[in-house]
Amino acid sequence: MSGVRQALLSNWFIRALSTSVGQKLVMGATGLLLCGFLTVHLAGNLLLFQGAEHYNRYAQKLHENELLPVAEAGLLVLFLLHIILAFTTARMNTAARPIGYREKQSKLSGGLLLEPHNYMFVTGFIVLGFLLLHLSDMRLAEWKMRLPYHEGMTPAEHALLVLKDPISATVYILGSLVLGVHLSHGFQSAFRSLGLNHPKYTPFITKLGFLFAIAIAIGFASLPAIFYLR
Repeated sequence: MSGVRQALLSNWFIRALSTSVGQKLVMGATGLLLCGFLTVHLAGNLLLFQGAEHYNRYAQKLHENELLPVAEAGLLVLFLLHIILAFTTARMNTAARPIGYREKQSKLSGGLLLEPHNYMFVTGFIVLGFLLLHLSDMRLAEWKMRLPYHEGMTPAEHALLVLKDPISATVYILGSLVLGVHLSHGFQSAFRSLGLNHPKYTPFITKLGFLFAIAIAIGFASLPAIFYLR
């Protein structure tokens, strides 16, 4: 019975992705789930400010969890879905606009380049580069691709090695700020994609998204900024 249920769910999901409405729904859902991940990830990283013991204990419990590989696989799927749907929805939005409208907008102070969906695309690419460097520093460290990592390092020592590296520190600070710009529109856009758009609640969601973006950007940027200067 569970196999039939999974097949039905899979077929529904595939059908949803074949429509523009379904793609926007999935885009919004993946966006909010990724916001949840960012919150949890930042909370864990901020333990570095409490000391190496707290961070090492957190890292140990995290890696001892048997469900970690499942969570990482699910997170990878979320990222891939979000990136792929960003491409497809951006292409659909561009194709849906009449040529006359596009030409008219391009003549108005910056034109389409200043539209949210355009800078979201650019900031998304920058955040992707930031993420790839982070994966290289943290998950592929044993390959010694760039930093002098050694096997006996504690999680806190490894994290501080990354944060005190000038290249990583610079990219992490800039990447965190760009992530904040991305979230400032992406948070409210996710609710709108899910159909949760109402004159009564939208202003509150917009303000909440702006505050969330600032908190995430400052939180992540504070780590390399403070530890690099120590």
